[in-house]
Amino acid sequence: MKVLHIDSSILGSGSASRALTAEIVAGLKAAHPEAEVTYLDLASDELPHLSQRSLARSDESEAARSASALEQFLGADVLVIGAPIYNFSIPSQLKAWIDRISVAGKTFRYTANGPEGLAGDKRVIVAMTRGGFSAADGRGEFGESYLKFLFGFLGIRDVRVVRAEGLNISPQHREASLTAARAAIPGTHALAA
Repeated sequence: MKVLHIDSSILGSGSASRALTAEIVAGLKAAHPEAEVTYLDLASDELPHLSQRSLARSDESEAARSASALEQFLGADVLVIGAPIYNFSIPSQLKAWIDRISVAGKTFRYTANGPEGLAGDKRVIVAMTRGGFSAADGRGEFGESYLKFLFGFLGIRDVRVVRAEGLNISPQHREASLTAARAAIPGTHALAA
């Protein structure tokens, strides 16, 4: 099993999403010692945002990094993604990575019946964290819905989200939310199925 572990939080060691992704990956490794883990820290080694030069592949170094990101994604069986919510959305560093893996003819294609995802047979576990709470009616929730739509568009149906919310309300809220998130981490035995 190949695991692609991605962190995108800019908070370093104080990041709740980083702590959760580390626990998820540790659980996977404990259940599957043979698992190969590739780690990407998009905050410290960020991909540039898409530009005309990116699309034209006129910068060899950037083109190579884009190709590497796509290859890592395609080669992974399980993706563990840390996705903190900043100002109602995912970090721009994570969006830059998404732009590198959303490639027509590689991870999706257009057909007469509409788009078709080509990157199925993967599992995605997202550790999503928020300083506040998302509205009960879904208003203002653009992170989880976006990632579920995106991976579905690419053909991945198995997307699980581990949520920790209200982290900036108080130390008590933070601890209670992280405890609940840890309890919601999918059992590693289910991930192998």
